[in-house]
Amino acid sequence: MFKKLLIANRGEIAVRVIKTCRRMGISTVVVYSDADADSLAVEMADETVHIGPSAANQSYLVADKIIDACRQTGAEAVHPGFGFLSENAGFAQRCADEGIVFIGPNPGAIRAMGDKIESKKFAEKAGVSCVPGHIGEIDDTAHAIKISEEIGYPVMIKASAGGGGKGIRVAWTRQDVEEGFPAVRAEAKASFGDDRIFIEKFIVSPRHIEIQVLGDKHGNVVHLFERECSIQRRNQKVIEEAPSPLLDEATRAAMGAQAVALSKAVNYDSAGTVEFVAGQDKSFFFLEMNTRLQVEHPVTELITGLDLVEQMILSAWGEKLAFEQKDLKINGWAIESRIYAEDPYRKFLPSIGRLVRYDPPEEGQHDGYVVRNDAGVREGDEISMFYDPMISKLCTWAPTRLAAIDGMGRALEDFHIEGLGQNIPFLAAVMDQERYRSGVISTNYIKDEFPDGFAGVDPTPAQADVMTAVAAAMHQVISARARSNDTGLAGPLRDEWVVAVGHAKRRVKVSGAAPLVVSLLDEGRDLTLETMDWRPGKPTFKGALDGVAFTVQVAPAAEGFTIRHRAAKSRVLVLSPRSAALHDKLPRSRPPTPRA
Repeated sequence: MFKKLLIANRGEIAVRVIKTCRRMGISTVVVYSDADADSLAVEMADETVHIGPSAANQSYLVADKIIDACRQTGAEAVHPGFGFLSENAGFAQRCADEGIVFIGPNPGAIRAMGDKIESKKFAEKAGVSCVPGHIGEIDDTAHAIKISEEIGYPVMIKASAGGGGKGIRVAWTRQDVEEGFPAVRAEAKASFGDDRIFIEKFIVSPRHIEIQVLGDKHGNVVHLFERECSIQRRNQKVIEEAPSPLLDEATRAAMGAQAVALSKAVNYDSAGTVEFVAGQDKSFFFLEMNTRLQVEHPVTELITGLDLVEQMILSAWGEKLAFEQKDLKINGWAIESRIYAEDPYRKFLPSIGRLVRYDPPEEGQHDGYVVRNDAGVREGDEISMFYDPMISKLCTWAPTRLAAIDGMGRALEDFHIEGLGQNIPFLAAVMDQERYRSGVISTNYIKDEFPDGFAGVDPTPAQADVMTAVAAAMHQVISARARSNDTGLAGPLRDEWVVAVGHAKRRVKVSGAAPLVVSLLDEGRDLTLETMDWRPGKPTFKGALDGVAFTVQVAPAAEGFTIRHRAAKSRVLVLSPRSAALHDKLPRSRPPTPRA
């Protein structure tokens, strides 16, 4: 086995590879740019090599610097992670020429599948179902219009060398092609240095389903079932899961067989992903093949029990697969949420800056679900403008899909970040939506469900109960502390208050301590708050209300608190009856009058 492996990447995937190498007894080398000098990956690696300025095109994308780092450290192999040089056939060939093992597929497979036009030709020859379209280069806009009208609208105009959501446009009419074809060609040229375009039928209300494949250097290939990646924003995946709620056993087997056939046709010998677009009727068509480890690979690992990084290393070393297709089974359900540094309340604008607080949920077994969090950051680290703004990949596993979703909701509650905008409230909103929970989703999901962007949600009755109980409890703690600090306050603590969640006011009476009982006087029922984990100044309040565990984010505000539970955020006031009566006399604030 390799003694030393160099990781030509950064962030969470570098940390991910290091963890597997440690378990396998392989020493690791991490290359780093100026921006990553103090990163977690640099801290964890056995050796490090500085490769240049922060910009990727001056560091992580410079093959000569990676090769030099291998020579300098004596690394026998390179794992490219994903992104950067991971699908660069020239780099893979360069490694082979230098006697360095590339932990990934052979250069020929990368070339065959890296070009979307050529990959579709291979797919057709291998008997893979392809989207109706024009497989070949397109001369100009007039040619594009002719092809589009032969296929039938709507069509998708795509860059042959595209990826990461770039170089894609849907055309519903002739005018859309006239405007879209030159725009996509220009973007392709600017982003990929390759302006070749192809056109294919656009599937209405499509789903994005991909098959994980794994091959060795002895001609063996298996598939590790599917991942559903339909929850996307601007063609970028946001939430993934394995398996897919759409597929039945017959469709799963058919998709898997086609993915394996394509992989064998190009002599694929590592981990890779064959991507399909699927209709709601379970029809499916080949999109492309990603010749690398995918960002969402943890959900496949969670349902199969396999370590894909380990399998890639074993294959590169020359070992045969230790299992056959019949040995593989799906166990349970896994969900992945990508935690991004972006502000969902401001149209998901990137939000770079420092992680003033970074407190993820505890990994491992919880009550009915398992948590895994793949991250390359720590509290105090900075999310840089130079790279992808992903903070971590939060995953949950459970025996069933709904249990995995519920586990993800709880894990998102437990994830606390301060210092920059992040999309946790938005992810929590999706987990709570009935449409998502039903599994009737498509790549249009976010556009359909949040057409005007994300502005949070109103508290449900259950969330209003949580906010009421938490506010009353925190107020009691603060009031008791004020009396114990010799502030001159005397007499018993007041036990009757009015708690206002937004504009809804409730008379409450607080009694007991552990548990604390909050009686809703006008409703004739009690809320029992147990296991309170909070002290003044703490940004989260953990507890159990009537036996149901929860975590809320809290902050002090005038006469009360700001409380967020999942996607619902409210200002919650705790008022004396007299103060509540005076509040009722105050005029309601009005939005400012627009200027003429």
